[in-house]
Amino acid sequence: MVRKYFVQQLGLLFIVSIIIILTNIIGYNMTIKNSIIGIGILSIIALTGLTVSKFMSKFVKLPSMMYISLLGLLLASPISPIKDFIINSTSQAAFLAPTTALGAFAGISLGKDIKSFAKMGWKLVILTIFIIAGTFLGSALVAQVVLRLTGAI
Repeated sequence: MVRKYFVQQLGLLFIVSIIIILTNIIGYNMTIKNSIIGIGILSIIALTGLTVSKFMSKFVKLPSMMYISLLGLLLASPISPIKDFIINSTSQAAFLAPTTALGAFAGISLGKDIKSFAKMGWKLVILTIFIIAGTFLGSALVAQVVLRLTGAI
C-alpha cells in the first residue's frame, strides 16, 4: 500500500516537475540544468515529506504540507551541512512558473462542474469572493509588515 502511494506521488511529482521545468525554461529563460536541479531538489523534498506523512498517519493525523515544510526548513536552516547547496539550487527555480498551468487546470475543473457550482447558489459565490479577497489582502499585509521589519522596503 505504501509502495503504491509512493509510486503514485512520484508519478504526479514527475508530471508537475516537467511542467514547471518547461515554464522555467520558456517563460523565465532559465538554463535546463539549473531548472532541473532546483525543481529536482524541491521534488525530492516533497516526495520525502509525503512519504513521512504516510508513515506518520498511522500514529498522528497531520497535513502532508507540514512535513514537507519542516523538511525544507531543516535542510535550508543554518544547522544543515547542505544548506548552501539547497538554497543556491532551489533559488534558481521560479516559483511563479506553474501558476499559469494551475490556473488553466482550475478553469477546466470549474468549467466541467459549472452546473453543480451554480446549484449551490449566489451566496456561495459571494462567500468565495470574500474568502479569496481576504486571503489575498491578508497575505499582502503580512508580506508588507515582514518586508518593512527586515528593511527590504
